[in-house]
Amino acid sequence: MKGSFHAPELGPEFFPGQTYNEGLHIIGENFLGGWFALDRIMIVRLLMALVLVVLFAVAFRNPKLVPSGLQNLGEIAVDFVRVQIAEDILGKKEGKRFLPVIATIFFTVLFMNVATIIPGLNISPNSRIGMPIVLALVGYIAMIYAGAARHGFGKYVKHSLVIPNLPPALHLLVVPIEFFSTFILRPVTLALRLMANFLAGHIILVLLYSATNFFFWQLNAWTAVSGLTVIAALLFTLYELIIIFLQAYIFALLVAVYIELSLHADSH
Repeated sequence: MKGSFHAPELGPEFFPGQTYNEGLHIIGENFLGGWFALDRIMIVRLLMALVLVVLFAVAFRNPKLVPSGLQNLGEIAVDFVRVQIAEDILGKKEGKRFLPVIATIFFTVLFMNVATIIPGLNISPNSRIGMPIVLALVGYIAMIYAGAARHGFGKYVKHSLVIPNLPPALHLLVVPIEFFSTFILRPVTLALRLMANFLAGHIILVLLYSATNFFFWQLNAWTAVSGLTVIAALLFTLYELIIIFLQAYIFALLVAVYIELSLHADSH
């Protein structure tokens, strides 16, 4: 609305399953008890997942020995994840083994993040906790699988929790701490870090563009302030471009690090 300011309203975006004053309804809320209901974030999530799948399917549908076009771009992207994350942390052998998981996580996070600066979408599906939890669980399962496959599940848990050569009494203190930090804190911090970054970014962008609208339509001396707020919004959007890539890199890197720690859980 011209000349008015509305604080960001999180309800319609982040708390689905309700009917709002504006008459917004969740798509399919009455189908099978609402299990497959879609709100705007879910639609954006499905759209970006479809774009990701289609791009890679087209890029590698007919691979050539000398790549060009989209295949070349796809190979550069995959090679970045392989060399700079998987092999750099895990080595060539284990890096190749876990590359599908790490690459899937990296590109899923990246494409979901990109939606935050696409006009008409303007929100990252990662700004609601559901998607970060799923991605964190994938990394968590890969971490436990790596350790259990290498050492056996029982020995992996023992190596992860019990630090050798400690006085027996200290194990009563150290084992719960190690359990919490290894098996609970790792996936929780992965999910929360990703969500918090893009929730905060979404709110800041909404505030800046809402302030621009408010100041511009005052049509007096305050109109000049709209120039400052729109510049700030554009600069923050450029900053978001860095965060979009950085958060995908950090998420995939930490998953690789956790897998590496699991593979060498016996090396305290």
